[in-house]
Amino acid sequence: MRNSTRVMAAALITALAIPLGSAPAQAAPAITVEVIANNGSGCAPGTASVVSNGDNTGFRVKYRDFVAEAGGGAAIIDRRKNCQLGVLVTIPDGWTIAIASANYRGKAYLRSGATALQRTSYYWQGASTTERKDVTFAGPLNGLWTTWDVAPVLTYAECGSQSVLNINTELRIDAGSSTGTSTMSMNTTEGDVDTLFNFSLSSC
Repeated sequence: MRNSTRVMAAALITALAIPLGSAPAQAAPAITVEVIANNGSGCAPGTASVVSNGDNTGFRVKYRDFVAEAGGGAAIIDRRKNCQLGVLVTIPDGWTIAIASANYRGKAYLRSGATALQRTSYYWQGASTTERKDVTFAGPLNGLWTTWDVAPVLTYAECGSQSVLNINTELRIDAGSSTGTSTMSMNTTEGDVDTLFNFSLSSC
């Protein structure tokens, strides 16, 4: 009898601990990403890829041949490199996402007198809003760099759909008064270098 009383008391305490009307937390949906188009002097076919975060909070863009250089023996055409990516984002039914922020990382070796520009813009295909980030650098500079871009307004993709996120990135160097070669790159082989896009997830 004592045991049955204890069981009943434990069950009552457990029931009282659960708020009335509460529902189990809804798990974040599985969002997939895939490069379906790439073009530009900074990303020849097969040299750019995307990797989804394990927790579905965003994805990373990885480049393997994205380098601009100027001065010294560098060719004029190498002073500006660009990459245009089309990333297919598959969103489960009942959900939509926006790009909340982006983190760009790369490596630079700029001689004194040289300057560089990193420019990235992105937009959902068919949307009228484009987010763009321009960052300039001045030599002397030698090492890794990182910049953040926080979207002032969240632009959501169509609910429960496959949407294409267009990403345009440019690296540009002006040798200026410097001597020798200056470089700027976004190659993943050079350490902790990639571009991270963070999602804002919302149910429809």
